[in-house]
Amino acid sequence: MALSEKTSRQSLIPSFLYSSAASPKTLALEKTMLGSDLSTGLSADTERSASWRNVVVPSPSEPSKKIELYSPQFYAACTAGGILSCGLTHMAVTPLDLVKCNMQIDPAKYKSISSGFGVLMKEQGVKGFFRGWVPTLLGYSAQGACKFGFYEFFKKYYSDLAGPENAAKYKTFIYLAGSASAEVIADVALCPFEAVKVRVQTQPGFAKGLSDGLPKFVKSEGFGGLYKGIVPLWGRQIPYTMMKFASFETIVELIYKHAIPKPKDQCSKGLQLGVSFAGGYVAGVFCAIVSHPADNLVSFLNNAKGATVGDAVKKMGWVGLCTRGLPLRIVMIGTLTGAQWGIYDAFKVFVGLPTTGGITPPADKATTELAKLSIEFLDVLSAIVSVRTSFICVGEMVILSSETGIDGECPDWA
Repeated sequence: MALSEKTSRQSLIPSFLYSSAASPKTLALEKTMLGSDLSTGLSADTERSASWRNVVVPSPSEPSKKIELYSPQFYAACTAGGILSCGLTHMAVTPLDLVKCNMQIDPAKYKSISSGFGVLMKEQGVKGFFRGWVPTLLGYSAQGACKFGFYEFFKKYYSDLAGPENAAKYKTFIYLAGSASAEVIADVALCPFEAVKVRVQTQPGFAKGLSDGLPKFVKSEGFGGLYKGIVPLWGRQIPYTMMKFASFETIVELIYKHAIPKPKDQCSKGLQLGVSFAGGYVAGVFCAIVSHPADNLVSFLNNAKGATVGDAVKKMGWVGLCTRGLPLRIVMIGTLTGAQWGIYDAFKVFVGLPTTGGITPPADKATTELAKLSIEFLDVLSAIVSVRTSFICVGEMVILSSETGIDGECPDWA
């Protein structure tokens, strides 16, 4: 039966190329290609017609292949989603980040959110609100690629190490360990861009952006200066990311378990993305509180040449480290994190992958029983080997005693 009779989908390949009916176009093509007189029908040269039909392009009837979970294509998709989610969102909130950094560095001048925006508008105009957007975009794109891509990798890796039963039982520890491991790598990618960004945003006249700011920074402090803030950055980002991923996974699971009356796979994609945004926003509030002291340290160290952590604590105080600029950061990070999870999961849906999180299924009973049986089998096998070794050793001792008259002992491992 011809393809056009099976489905209404339009094909880019002309239908006569794969039609089995003896249409005039098909006969003309066969006559031209084979050089035989087929005017009386296909029966004139069955063998050659069959040969021609083997050459004809088949109909594109199979659906596109989906990305297999935990395949290289899966991790590549997660990496691309991380680039989009982190790079675009951080660039979008550059004005908020600019005011926050200046409030942390010069609270006397930037006393509040509203006055901070007023000062920037008066001194630098609308253009000044996006100063440093290039290092922000590139730096957080690199960070997002590593953060989300390696998180999915480490989450699977640690789950495999723990085994199905322990992975389900201690899933929160899996989330924490996977996100922390990913963030260590992600911050190495982010740190140089973050150093230039803070300097550009908090020191007017230092540079216009990344292209002139990076060479000027390296000339002043060397390449090592780009990583001067790596330890505080880890101190800020690792707790932040651990809270971001573990709390998100937990919140989303609670939403599907208690707030939505049907399983996740029966929910529409729009509802699932709404859950991702809500879970991300709440997780972002926790992230901002946990990571804020280290965020103040990073801003202080990157702004002042030769400054140390002790200098920051002495000047700002512990209360200042924990609270200065916090309300704005809660608003910024909550919105940012919610948008990041929304964009990340939207991209996963776009490429045919499921959204992140949900109710964790119990460990597969068949797998668990198989693992237990394997352990029992190994125990029995070990016992058999031990008994066999003992018999061999005893036999050898008997032979040795009968031949030499000397009594021996089997070693402890026998």
